[in-house]
Amino acid sequence: QNLLDHEPSCVSLPLLPCPHLPFLLFPVGYLTVNIEPLPPVVAGDAVTLKCNFKTDGRMREIVWYRVTDGGTIKQKIFTFDAMFSTNYSPHPVPLPSPRLPEVRISDNGPYECHVGIYDRATREKVVLASGNIFLNVMAPPTSIEVMAADMPAPFSRYQAQNFTLVCIVSGGKPAPMVYFKRDGEPIDAVPLTEPLEASSGPFQDSRPFRSLLHRDLDDTKMQRSLSLLDAENQGRHPYTERPARSLTPDPGVLLQPTPEHNVPETVVSREFPCWVHSAEPIYFLRHSHTPGSDGTVEVRALLTWTLNPQIDNEALFSCEVKHPALSMPMQAEVTLVAPKGPKIMMTPSRARVGDTVRILVHGFQNEVFPEPMFTWTRVGSRLLDGSTEFDGKELVLERVPAELNGSMYRCTAQNPLGSTDTHTRLIVFENPNIPRGTEDSNGSASGPAGVRLTLVLALTVVLELT
Repeated sequence: QNLLDHEPSCVSLPLLPCPHLPFLLFPVGYLTVNIEPLPPVVAGDAVTLKCNFKTDGRMREIVWYRVTDGGTIKQKIFTFDAMFSTNYSPHPVPLPSPRLPEVRISDNGPYECHVGIYDRATREKVVLASGNIFLNVMAPPTSIEVMAADMPAPFSRYQAQNFTLVCIVSGGKPAPMVYFKRDGEPIDAVPLTEPLEASSGPFQDSRPFRSLLHRDLDDTKMQRSLSLLDAENQGRHPYTERPARSLTPDPGVLLQPTPEHNVPETVVSREFPCWVHSAEPIYFLRHSHTPGSDGTVEVRALLTWTLNPQIDNEALFSCEVKHPALSMPMQAEVTLVAPKGPKIMMTPSRARVGDTVRILVHGFQNEVFPEPMFTWTRVGSRLLDGSTEFDGKELVLERVPAELNGSMYRCTAQNPLGSTDTHTRLIVFENPNIPRGTEDSNGSASGPAGVRLTLVLALTVVLELT
């Protein structure tokens, strides 16, 4: 067995008081051990642990240990037996060293190098010296994702609402730096340490307003809003709930209203808000860190501001990550887009009486973010099950009756940036397996058994009356 594993055979000698290197003093020699410090390394790289020593004695053995559990456990990872070596030098000697070909995050931690030499007076005794080093293993983030919080959510026409983008970065060690950009420009955000309350209203902008935006209404057959607040004379947010009066705007800044302009009805429509607030929102940024069991950290960056659908629609937001293990920033992008032109698919394409009809939204004319919500209604009447509306991407009409022939259905798709409607008409053809006039309100046939049941009930009523 290795002599370094037998502590009773070792001679423990006091260290010389030296502020730099640990010296061991014994009657006929000396031994010093020095481990070269390592810079942080990236997971997957090859690492060599180097240990140097100076002695005028004969080396016996070199052992490397991995130290875990706060130093209570030492795992031997490398041994060099120099029992038959007769070379020694009073100068620093590079020792055989362990090599980690692909370092992992789990390799992070302290290591110790133990060197033993024979006592020059007797080979029965071994003099020991050791040094330690900390291996700092970094890992670049493995994934980045940008999503909208609290979605899907409806479009608010008359009231401003807060909007939050969440950037999730996972797999990094140490925690990366996460920040946002808008249209390629860094966002100067107010840092937050506590989460915002969900019930909080629109954020108040204490900065002076530079300009107010003009907003139009499209297919609502309403006049363009003249209710624009004078920015310099108002000390609050320049948005309003259903404005009742107008202020005289600067004709050089605002467009003149055109009350006589009416937009005709269309199958596909868009809605825009008629409230106004500052063109320069205040952004709030909050970070949270969640340590993982493997030593990595998940970072969540939340960017919150008061949404302005007119200027935020089609705005490009990017989440970027800087990390010492990355040669260039890592990023993910999203473009805020209101839904436009839902594409409707109906199956079967030729519906007959008694069939189950499915009407599905399977896409849009554009890429939509965040995820929209869908609401189905029947124009001029209730849905087949008696409800006024149905929430979901797919509307299912079971056993359609002939009475639904020509009925029109409206699908409203909306997210916080806008709302759009599309209509589809249901054409129900006759079913040769169901004679005309024999189906009930649910589209199921009333056969001879149903007729006999009706006659029996009528006869019973007549008998009871007589």
